[in-house]
Amino acid sequence: MPSTATATAEMPVNLAESAFELISMKGINNVSLDDIARHAGVTKGSLYWHYKSKQELLEAAAMHYYKTWHRTVNAEVAACEDAVERLERVLRYSVGSCMLDERNRVFSTDLFALSLHNPAIRRGWAQFYDSVREFYIGLVLAAKRTGKVNTPDPRRAVDLMLACFEGIKQRASFEPAILSQKDQICRELMQVIFSGSNEQEA
Repeated sequence: MPSTATATAEMPVNLAESAFELISMKGINNVSLDDIARHAGVTKGSLYWHYKSKQELLEAAAMHYYKTWHRTVNAEVAACEDAVERLERVLRYSVGSCMLDERNRVFSTDLFALSLHNPAIRRGWAQFYDSVREFYIGLVLAAKRTGKVNTPDPRRAVDLMLACFEGIKQRASFEPAILSQKDQICRELMQVIFSGSNEQEA
């Protein structure tokens, strides 16, 4: 049985995870602090001890989503040494996690919509997006150094790929059938990254 101190330290994380779970199922506007406290198995007073408002808890849920992506994507390629394969694995993981996983897709789409009118959420989303972009750019540069690809401008190629990625994710909200084409989506996004290469199929 965990100690009281351990349980207290874990509670903010559990609350953030509960907020993520409920929002991904019901949407931001349909989840209350009472719902989150009940889902986490705590009183509303305990929730307020750690988070003073729904805004604070929403920011924590968003951070949970961001950290989970970074942690799991790094684990996905930890044992892979080939630069091109690392890039392909990250892209396939991203499509599976951010598009095919309905919880993540719903949560991130809802969060993006909220960011249009919520400066704090917008800042957090922008920081996460920038970190993902830099991560991909590093992967493309590493693949380019192998000589297997010749992407003229890695930053521009990654920007275009991520724009396509987000567009597909948004489209899936009203046309979910496109998500049945995972292999095609991954292949076409790789082609965007490798635009200008003589070995697009590498």
